[in-house]
Amino acid sequence: MDPRVQRIHTAADYVLERIGEQKPLVGIVLGSGLGKLADQIENPIVIPYKEIPEFPVSTAIGHKGNFIYGDMGGHKVIAMQGRFHYYEGYPMELVTLCVRVMKVLGIKYLFVSNAAGGCNLDYHMGDLMIIKDHISLFPNPLIGPNMDEFGPRFPDMTCAYDLELIEKAEELGLKMDVKLHKGVYFGSPGPTYETPAEVRFYRTIGADVLGMSTIPEVIVARHCGIRVFGMSVVTNEANTRNIPRNFNDGEDVIKQADAAADRMSALFKALIETL
Repeated sequence: MDPRVQRIHTAADYVLERIGEQKPLVGIVLGSGLGKLADQIENPIVIPYKEIPEFPVSTAIGHKGNFIYGDMGGHKVIAMQGRFHYYEGYPMELVTLCVRVMKVLGIKYLFVSNAAGGCNLDYHMGDLMIIKDHISLFPNPLIGPNMDEFGPRFPDMTCAYDLELIEKAEELGLKMDVKLHKGVYFGSPGPTYETPAEVRFYRTIGADVLGMSTIPEVIVARHCGIRVFGMSVVTNEANTRNIPRNFNDGEDVIKQADAAADRMSALFKALIETL
């Protein structure tokens, strides 16, 4: 067996032993400062990443490093309380290992979230943005021999973010009086924040928010045939004028994400109820 596939199944087998026979319908990836959604999972089973064979550990600020399995919105879910980033030094195989493990566990949907910098001038700290598309500077996680048991060599990315789920989320936002933007997520490897010149360039080519995650997970999910819904929390406003008054700060990003997490959590839960 391909050693990459063996690693996936070894990790998945361990998690299955811990959670039992009921497969999760939804996988959730919680970004920086957004882990409190996991606190709303009922009847939780908490599995630290460090206990899972072949699994990396999360080192980023605001990422607790647990799988949490349980009930939400009338369905079984499994949430990642912290993700893995390319800037942590992990190869793309390990950055995206979690998605393939969740595929083996049985998920049909992947909900991804992140803390991101506002590039669109109409976006402000604390705003929520539904991701409708993305632009990537990451190495493609599918480079290398194709894992045929998971998906095709050349997966289509025309509707990477599920149009039906986006429409449902917009309807729920109106009902719940939650203001939502809908825009394009731009992902770069990091770990530095963007220069003002880069922000101006990314805005010119169509970016609304800027981040350092999410896209590799989405590519692998689509390769696996998993339907994806994505949301960004705007945690800082991009500096385009080389002035010191709005330096980007990692700790402040966590604070801003935490302040918006309740609204995002309510929307995720309501959307899961519709599945």
